[in-house]
Amino acid sequence: MNTVLSAAFGITGLGAILWGSERYRSHFIKRDLIIGVAVGVGLLLLAIAPAFYDAVGTLLSLNSRFITVSLIGNFFMLMMLFYIFSILRDTQRDVSELSRSLSVANTSNDARFDGGNRPIIIVIPAYNEAASIESVLTTLPEQIKNNPVEPIVVSDGSDDKTAIRAADAGATVAEHPINQGQGGALRTGFQLADKESPAVVVTMDADGQHPIEELPNLVQPILDGEADYVMGSRYRGVDRTGNGIVRKSGIRFFTWAINLLTKSTVTDCTNGYRAIDGAEIGKLTLTEERFSAPELIIEARKHGLQIKEIPIVIEERQAGETKKPQLRYALGLARTILITWIR
Repeated sequence: MNTVLSAAFGITGLGAILWGSERYRSHFIKRDLIIGVAVGVGLLLLAIAPAFYDAVGTLLSLNSRFITVSLIGNFFMLMMLFYIFSILRDTQRDVSELSRSLSVANTSNDARFDGGNRPIIIVIPAYNEAASIESVLTTLPEQIKNNPVEPIVVSDGSDDKTAIRAADAGATVAEHPINQGQGGALRTGFQLADKESPAVVVTMDADGQHPIEELPNLVQPILDGEADYVMGSRYRGVDRTGNGIVRKSGIRFFTWAINLLTKSTVTDCTNGYRAIDGAEIGKLTLTEERFSAPELIIEARKHGLQIKEIPIVIEERQAGETKKPQLRYALGLARTILITWIR
């Protein structure tokens, strides 16, 4: 190796070590210190003791120093990509948490019923559902078994009149400035619901697929103390969604996977029409932004909630189109199931 190249590697190596040290001194970021020292030492060895890489190459049965250095460099670059990806994920999570906190803080959801039984809170995530949200809300009953019904709509980055129409229909409305997905919207709704110490929290879609007539059947087992978590199942009841064979097969497969991993007996793992004991929601560790259905089921099983599944009817959407691309949705479900199960 010529002198100029060795000097360049040496100077760059020293610079990397100094950068990592300065980052640690200023912000105490250990990862930056480790990266700076690792890169610096690697470059210094290449400049001062290149025979080190010959020895490494011998251990790896590589006869070329260039190939050895390239292999180590590519491995390090791969690790750096994973590191950058993790930083981006952490940043995205922090932004989402901040957005949710601001939404909760800026939403007024004073209880509309004084005294009496604890309320049944209906949490409805909505993304550009202006065409259907009002009709869903206006058909909600005022009470179920003497428990007042209070809807909370989370407008998840909608750019239509979803929030306005939900407010006009009398719902408490929280608005996300950016779209966070159904899971993020549910977590905002759960935070708002928790302020009212609800007897039951129900989640339902804003597109009209979940018939209001099924509400008493969902909440009754919880009010009677027979269950903590009640799921609706289109496969025990009636499925009018018009889903194709690919989507139906996918739902069956992921339901089978959840049952295998958690010793459950559910039949419809992606159904968003569910009721949860208000006192139990705080026990669930919810982190998923978009694919919340399997996370809720697995978390409920992990925390010993009594799960009951009942037959219900699922209708076609009243308006608009599904926002669930098939391939991405399938990959997201698989990732969520695995991560939730092993964490």
